[in-house]
Amino acid sequence: MAIALATADGTVYTQGDVDAAFSIQSMSKPFTYALALADLGIDGVGRKVGVEPSGEAFNEISLEPGTGRPLNPRINAGAITTHGLVAADTPEQRLERVVDFYLRFAGRQLGIDDAVADSELGEAHRNLALGHLLRSVGIIEDDLVDVVEGYIRQCSVSVTVEDLAMMAATLANGGVQPRTGERLLEPRLVRHVLSVMMSAGMYDAAGDWLTSVGIPSKSGVSGGIVGVLPGQIGLAVFSPRLDSHGNSVRGVRMMEMLSEDMNLHVMEAARPSRSAIRDVRVEERGGHESTVYELQGDLVFASTDALIRRLVDDPPSTHHVVFDLDRVDEVTDVAAQMSQWSIRSLLAEGYEVTVSDPQGVLGNLDLTAPAPRIEEPRRCN
Repeated sequence: MAIALATADGTVYTQGDVDAAFSIQSMSKPFTYALALADLGIDGVGRKVGVEPSGEAFNEISLEPGTGRPLNPRINAGAITTHGLVAADTPEQRLERVVDFYLRFAGRQLGIDDAVADSELGEAHRNLALGHLLRSVGIIEDDLVDVVEGYIRQCSVSVTVEDLAMMAATLANGGVQPRTGERLLEPRLVRHVLSVMMSAGMYDAAGDWLTSVGIPSKSGVSGGIVGVLPGQIGLAVFSPRLDSHGNSVRGVRMMEMLSEDMNLHVMEAARPSRSAIRDVRVEERGGHESTVYELQGDLVFASTDALIRRLVDDPPSTHHVVFDLDRVDEVTDVAAQMSQWSIRSLLAEGYEVTVSDPQGVLGNLDLTAPAPRIEEPRRCN
């Protein structure tokens, strides 16, 4: 099992078998959909693919009554259609554009696992049936065999959890790749992609996912799940055993735990802030020359993580340290725990620490437990 978390500024945290490569499978669908949206716009894609949850399995053979459209771009019928909508002169050029789009999201070179692709092409009867159905109602206009083959090869791109987390972090960062700074998708299209991920990304388990996890996500039958918390982080987990919906059993459980423990549900009332730091200055406080960290907004995982990394990268220049929480409105449980760890670490290193918390937003601090060893996170190069 492996897990990766990438913040919207490009810091990556990993755990487990993070070097394991696997095929992206249906986790490719949001990104190809994003490329089609960039090519044709929301209305142009919407004429061929709907956005309604299907309540059906990912490979169900069904189309929208009246229009013939697939209900959404996450089920296979919609994903095959979406692949065919990517602008290109030839099938080869279309696939090349798709893979290039993925690697720009991931920030590194990616390639197709030909063994996986060839194996799936030999068993592509159901997807070809979907292709024939879509061609018969005019949704697919190009050669259906070329489109289906391109879709299968798209799903065979080899990735790691870190690749997926960085791809998700690009969506979390409003369409800007954290490593390169390249804008890959306009914010309006990011919002559209994430909305469909939230409503239909987990197929017939989408309702349970929305209520229990609340993170726009997409699963793949290779055992991965990729999730996006807008403005904060991209997540990816990998564990191959699947449940009856085709989703990773342990991956689902891990996402549930992360959502609960780290307050990541999109319906949480807290207002995320990209940075908790309003100002850092040296001034006299209580008769001491002090390094003052003036904080602001709501302290959630991402904003508190930015503060901790500031303390690691640029340690306080004075013996006395002050955290001024006068402008902080709310602190989530995970942020409070992270804050306590940080203070314990500073105390263990010999600093004197004062917390100015006139509103009591941080709660009761327990500074008696030993400070955990905090390793510097691995950053993108």
